[in-house]
Amino acid sequence: MATVTVNGAQVHYEKTGSGPSLVLVHGTGSAGAAVNWAQTTPRFTPHHTVITPDLSGTEATVDDGGPLTAEGLAAQVIAVIEAAADGPADLLGFSMGSTVAATVAALRPDLVRRLILVAGWAHTDSDEYLRSLFALWQDLGTSDPASFGRAVAMTGFSRGFLNSIGRDRFEALIPNMPPTPGTLRHVAYDLQVDIRPLLPLIEAPTLVIGGTQDITVPVEHSRALHTAIRDSSYAEIDAGHVMFFEQEDVFTKLVTEFIEAPATAGA
Repeated sequence: MATVTVNGAQVHYEKTGSGPSLVLVHGTGSAGAAVNWAQTTPRFTPHHTVITPDLSGTEATVDDGGPLTAEGLAAQVIAVIEAAADGPADLLGFSMGSTVAATVAALRPDLVRRLILVAGWAHTDSDEYLRSLFALWQDLGTSDPASFGRAVAMTGFSRGFLNSIGRDRFEALIPNMPPTPGTLRHVAYDLQVDIRPLLPLIEAPTLVIGGTQDITVPVEHSRALHTAIRDSSYAEIDAGHVMFFEQEDVFTKLVTEFIEAPATAGA
């Protein structure tokens, strides 16, 4: 187990594989990197050193329990990159993690070789759907924990995928994101985040990936990120929010081709 101290937080991270560094930043949920990346990491480790930090709010990282900010979480990822990566890293953020990864790229361009934002968004308050969804999670998390888990599972995956895996496997998804205090800290962050002023500062070659069937963070948010980030590339996967589970082969191919492509002039 590896940790790095950032502003009093003991930030946990895992490091595995060999080759250029690829940092995967998880989304909302106190289970952190283990739930998001345990299945996906082995797809990259034959040719990359995969580094998976656990942000504040996860069970693996200990901090003071205070409110979370994009800059504060980005400082944790920055510290992990400085401690564990051999030079600038490829940085991938999923969902909540995309807001953190984008902040890292904006504030520390020297540490980010290439940036991938998956099922991400830039701000919540002006989108009534997104704001209401996160407010619903917040309400259910405090009043009806069982329904919280079911709602998150329902919105995390496309209807076709849920029907394809059957009832037993669907029910097994529900405990993956319990409404722990840490998870609810993440949801509170999701409700207030706004990284729009940082997006023009991103210098790294960037790939934005949206899910066409995403009903957690609708694909229009990924399209808006692509528009806001100068010279970014864009791709869509026909899947729900957790697209790296639904379309694992498509997802890993897109990411691998992007991070292994030859650098363009001036990049």
